[in-house]
Order: sequence, then C-alpha cells, then structure tokens
Amino acid sequence: MPPAATADVVVVGAGPAGAAAAIALARAGRRVTLVDKATFPRDKICGDGLTTGALRLLEDLGVDPHAVGSWTPVADIHVAGPTGHTATFPLPRDRGAYAVVCRRADLDAAIVDRARAAGATVVEGVEVTGARDAGDRVELDLADGSTLSAPYVVAADGMWSPLRKHLGTAEPGYLGEWHAFRQYFRNTGPAARDLWVWFEADLLPGYAWSFPLPDGRANVGFGIQRGAKVTTKQMKALWPELLARPHIAAVLGPDAEPEGRHQAWPIPARVDEIPLTAGRVLWVGDAAAATDPMTGEGIGQALATGVLAAEAIVAAGPYRPEAVRSAYEQAVRRELVADHKMSLLLIRALRHRKGARAAIRVAGLTAWTRRNFARWLFEDEPRAIVVTPRRWHRRFLRRDGAYRGLPPHPST
Repeated sequence: MPPAATADVVVVGAGPAGAAAAIALARAGRRVTLVDKATFPRDKICGDGLTTGALRLLEDLGVDPHAVGSWTPVADIHVAGPTGHTATFPLPRDRGAYAVVCRRADLDAAIVDRARAAGATVVEGVEVTGARDAGDRVELDLADGSTLSAPYVVAADGMWSPLRKHLGTAEPGYLGEWHAFRQYFRNTGPAARDLWVWFEADLLPGYAWSFPLPDGRANVGFGIQRGAKVTTKQMKALWPELLARPHIAAVLGPDAEPEGRHQAWPIPARVDEIPLTAGRVLWVGDAAAATDPMTGEGIGQALATGVLAAEAIVAAGPYRPEAVRSAYEQAVRRELVADHKMSLLLIRALRHRKGARAAIRVAGLTAWTRRNFARWLFEDEPRAIVVTPRRWHRRFLRRDGAYRGLPPHPST
C-alpha cells in the first residue's frame, strides 16, 4: 500500500517563496512540512534589496525586522545615466519602510523561523531525491531514505527545479533571462550609505549597484540581460574594471575592501510563459521564473507566488486539484503577468543610451516626479497599475510603507 499522507501540503524549498507558502498554509490550519537541502542560516546569492511590495508582504506574514540582523532602511536612491547625469530620488520619511537592504542569510532564516512559529514542520539539511504522482497525492523521496506524502506539493526549489526534472516538466538547457554578479565590501565611504544604481552604457539594459548594509558594508554588483553587449563569460574579467570606474570608486570610497569572493547567478524572468502547475504540484518563486524582468528583483514576487499558491490550496481543498491549478494560474496572471509585460516594454527604452538618459532626466524633472518615481521603482504600487483599472484605489502612491510604528532597528 502507498504511504499515508504525512502532511496536507509539503513545501520543497525554504527560501522566501516556500516559507511564505508554509506560513500562509499553517495559519489556515493545514499540516505543512517545509523541507530544504540547506541548513539555515545559509547564504543566497542576491542583491539583498527589498521593495515596498516585498516589505508589505513580509509584514503581513508576521516577519519581525528585529529578527533580521542586517536590516538597513533606505531613504535616498541615486540613479546615474550612461552619460554621468545623476538624479536623486527620495523615499518618504517617517511613514514606514519603503526600501530595505538585508543579507539573504539573515532574511531567509527569519522567514523560516516565522514558518516554524506559525506551526509548520521544518526539515533542514535533507534533499528531495525523487518525486512521483500517486493519484490522490504526491510522494517525495528524501536523501535520508524517508518518504513524504501529501495531497499537494508547493515547489519552491529554484530556477533549475529538481521537481520539474522528476515530474518531466523541465526545459533542458534553460539559462535564464538575466545574469548577475555580486560581492560584499567593507570599509565603504559615507556615500555608500545610500542606494546607488548606475546605468552603464556597456551594461544596458542592465545596471550596476551599491546597496548599503550596516557597519560600513555594501552589496555591490551588476546585472546583464542575456544576449546583451557584455556576455556572461566576460563578467568576471569586467568586474575589476567596473569597480575602478571613477564614479563607482568614489561612492565606495578609498578604503573599501572586498569581503569574501565574488559570485554570479542566473535570473529567471518568464512567469508569463513557464508552466506553473502539473497534477498536484504548484511552482513558485524562481521555480516559477517570477522575477521582475526590468530590475531583476524577485523577493517580492517569490513571497507573492508562495501566498497565492497557499490561498489556492486552501480555497479548493484536497479533492479538487484541477480547481487548485486553475485558481493559482489565474491568480498569477492577475497579480504578476501584467506587471511582467509592462517591465518587458520598459526594457526596450533602457536598451539604448538615449532611452536610459531620457528616462532618468524625465523621472528627475520635478520634486513630484522624483518622489513618485522612487515609489514606483520600488513597487509601492504594481508596475502596470496605470493600465490595470481593477487595481486602482484612492490612495495611489499615498500609502504608508511597511512596519510603520515599529521602534527603530538596532542596525540604524
């Protein structure tokens, strides 16, 4: 006989998408097992930036900023165009958090702890080595020889999802739409306490960044679109030259030192094309290629897909997998695909110097445009809200940020 279900839902992968799904399911009273091959805290290659949309989702999920040691609020964003013109975009003061930088090692561990506190069973350090559709459940083989079984599986197992391979839905040779490169620095100068973005001519429509962290540290890196001027094979060689460019070196300061090795990673950004479900499995986060194709930001999208998958499972119940699949796919189309397509359109303008230069100059034209561009860039509102009337509301670009009223984080 097949093994009895060991949970109502098994979530594979305990990054933001998987942990968010586990929290939402546990809150709804479902028995949830959250399994990951890593042991937390663990590093995750990332730019470490959190948008307003991501922060509001973290607040809704009950994640406490004080549990995230490197939590660093951002007040000002400096964006430089390919000819050197720089515009400064301020975020609202004293109204909550609109942009934050924190190390993924700290953030992901805090979300996993929140899932555990919400009632999820967390299994760390055990890899899923096999999966099968057993009709009324999905069975998962683990590296320790045990088996998990549940009516549904939420697959948050990354861009090259092993579950896609086990279940036959993987696309061989997929390399992602973007590629990014990151290194931590210490002893950075005062200018690096703000957030910087540089649209370098040879990187377009990609960009370089410096994101602030506590104690004079920063996450510094750059991202390129696959097929652009700079190839993925050239990124390592370009890195020291990019750091030496005068405007970037001036921000980092003369005493900045690399901390640890540089690392590169691919970014999947095709949520409008990739299969999101199969049988009783729902893919979320990077496994659903849910990254914003304009900025490369994926934490907010990961959290959103995790919650949407949980809501679909809760609403339809264990005996209606076709209803779960339909509800989840429709929710992703409703909440993410329009924004994804808008970002794809905007990328066209950023592919060329003139387009990038014009966009930055227009955005920095007045105090009103500067203020609202910053909020739009950091997803205070959905990217495509102007062309999706169903999402219009009276407080457009006037809402408070997340975590308003909490005492300051010790890192600030």
